[in-house]
This record gives sequence, structure tokens and C-alpha cells, in this order.
Amino acid sequence: MAAAGDGPWLDDAAGRLVRPYTVSNGRTRPTTALDLLSQVMATGATPLGYLGPEHSQALELCRMPVSVAEMAAHLKLPAVVTKVLLSDLVDCGALTTKPPSFHHNPTDRSLLEAVLDGLRRQL
Repeated sequence: MAAAGDGPWLDDAAGRLVRPYTVSNGRTRPTTALDLLSQVMATGATPLGYLGPEHSQALELCRMPVSVAEMAAHLKLPAVVTKVLLSDLVDCGALTTKPPSFHHNPTDRSLLEAVLDGLRRQL
């Protein structure tokens, strides 16, 4: 039985019914350079051509700037598959991206510990 709002893509007992490589049409490399901390945001442009349900869901989630890592979590997809999907949307002009900007050292121990604590609270 599918979870509410997930449609036929998820099953409570079996998990994901469509494998991630199917979602990205077997592609493993995005055409746009995206970091996990890169920000993506919808441009408002209507993409031409067919978009899969994950593309549409990603566009809905990108009304406000969101990181690639957050997008992967929302879509429940591996980061590399998410990057391919977002790259498709950037290529067709539906998304814009900007690299992460750090006010602090991204490898600062206290920053990394805060991120780890936040992730643990989510589990």
C-alpha cells in the first residue's frame, strides 16, 4: 500500500518501487556542476518537454532557495540522482543555481558537529 502523497512510487512494505537509476534514465553525471551545498531556486520558466514526477516535485520544492542536499532528502533519492534531476531543470531554464557561500570555514569542527547534531535529531 502506498504512503499518503507518495502515489505509486513508494510502498510501505517494499520501499521504493522505481529504482533511482530509472528516475535519472540511467545517467550518473549531471551536466551542471552542483555541490551538495549549492542552492537551487525555480525561475518561474515553464520547462519544455516531458518531466517525470520527480522533476515536478523538485520544482515545487524550489519555490524558495534550497540546497541540493535538502532536495535529495525531500525527494528521498540519492544525491547523485538528485543532482541529475536538478541539472535537467537547470538546463531547460526552470531552475537557477548558485554555489554555496560560506561565512565560516566549511570544515570548522563546530559547524560539522552542529550539522551532525541536527541530522541525529531528524532520525
